[in-house]
Amino acid sequence: MRNYRCTLCGETFDREEKSLTCPVCGDKGILDVEYDYEALKGVLTRDFFEANDNYTMWRYQDVMSVDDRFIKGTLRVGWTPLYEANRLGDVVGVKSLMIKDEGLNPTASLKDRASAVAVVKAMEEGYDTVACSSTGNAASSLAGNAARVGLSTVIFVPERAPQGKLAQLLIYGAKVISVQGDYRDTFELSKAAIDHWGWYNRNAAINPHLVEGKKTVALEIAEQMNWQVSDWVVVSVGDGCTIGGVYKGFYDCYMLGLINRIPKILGVQAEGCCPFYTAYLSDEPLKPTEENTLADSISVGIPRNPVKGLNAVKASGGTWITVTDEAILEAMKTLGSSEGIFGEPAGVTGLAGLIKAVQEGIVTPDESVAMIVTGNGLKDVKNALQAAGEPIKCEPDIEALKPYMV
Repeated sequence: MRNYRCTLCGETFDREEKSLTCPVCGDKGILDVEYDYEALKGVLTRDFFEANDNYTMWRYQDVMSVDDRFIKGTLRVGWTPLYEANRLGDVVGVKSLMIKDEGLNPTASLKDRASAVAVVKAMEEGYDTVACSSTGNAASSLAGNAARVGLSTVIFVPERAPQGKLAQLLIYGAKVISVQGDYRDTFELSKAAIDHWGWYNRNAAINPHLVEGKKTVALEIAEQMNWQVSDWVVVSVGDGCTIGGVYKGFYDCYMLGLINRIPKILGVQAEGCCPFYTAYLSDEPLKPTEENTLADSISVGIPRNPVKGLNAVKASGGTWITVTDEAILEAMKTLGSSEGIFGEPAGVTGLAGLIKAVQEGIVTPDESVAMIVTGNGLKDVKNALQAAGEPIKCEPDIEALKPYMV
C-alpha cells in the first residue's frame, strides 16, 4: 500500500497512520487504502497469477494492506467456485449467468475475507482481542478466524440474530453480547466498548483494511473469468462495505491493466431496509431507515460506509433496486432447485434483484451477469423452511405414497 485517502475530505495520510478513520473528519471520515499501480503493473501481470499456486485470497496479498508475517496458519479463505449456471440463466432471462458461491468459505460467508484480514492486522499490531458488532455473518466469521490463530473475540449482535449464527459464535469460543435493540444500538455499544477496553476493531465500516479483504471476491471473479468480466455484477447490500469492496477489486484490476473495463454493479436491497436505494432516488445523503426485513445480514438501517457504497454503483455505471421479502424467499428456492446452491436470505437477495431488473429492462437478455451469493442457507434454517415449504407426510405404506408421486 502507498497511503490512505479520506473519502470525505480527500486528504491523504501516511501508511503508518494508526487511526482507522480520518484524523481530520473523525469517525465519518472513512479511509480508502491507495496503491502505486504503476509500480505494481510490471509485477502483477496475468502471467504472474497464472504461475501462482496459492489458491486462497492471499494470492492477492500484493494489493492488500497486510504483510505476510502472520498469513500462514489462517483458515483457508477464498478461491470459492464461480459456476456457470446450468438452468438459472434461462429462468432469469439472461444469456450468460455466473454464480459466485461465497457460502463455501470456512464459516460459510463472504465475511471471512474481511475477518481473515482483521485477525492478521490485529496480530501485526500486537492485539490479543478483536471485537465487532454484526447482524451475524461478520461476527461468526471473526470468531472462527480468530479461534484459528488464538485470538480472543468479543461479539455484539442484535437480539434478532438467527440461531445458526449464534451457534457458530458460541462454538468458536466467542464472548457473545446479545444486545436488546436493533443493529444501530448494537453498533454503538460495540464502539463504546472497543474504545473503553482497547480491543482491535473489526467493524468493516470503520476499518479500511477490511474492504481490502472483501475486494478479493472481485479479483477472483475477474481471474476466474479469464479477465473477461461480465457486463453486470450483482451484489446484495447492507452496510455498504461489501459492494464497496467489490468495486475496489475491479478498480484494482483495471488500474493494473488486467481488465479493460469495470462491470456495472447492481446494488440490491430489501424493501424493508433500503437506505442506499432511497438516497439514490432522492440524490440526497443517506438517512436512517427501519430494519424490517427477514434478510438479517443486510438489515442495516444506518449504513456506516455510505460513501464507498454509493460510489461503487455510481462509478461503475450501475444502479440500485429493491425487492420484497417474498421475492427473497422465492429466490432461495429458485437458486437451490435450479443450481443446487443453498443461499441464506441476504445471500440470494441479489438473485431476487436480478430477476426484477431483467423484468424491468434494466438488465437486458443479451447481457452477461455475475452474481455473488454471499452466505450459506444453513445459517438461517427458519427462513429456509419458510421458503421451501413442508415435507410430504405419509404413512409407511406404498399405497399411501402413490398419490404424491404423480
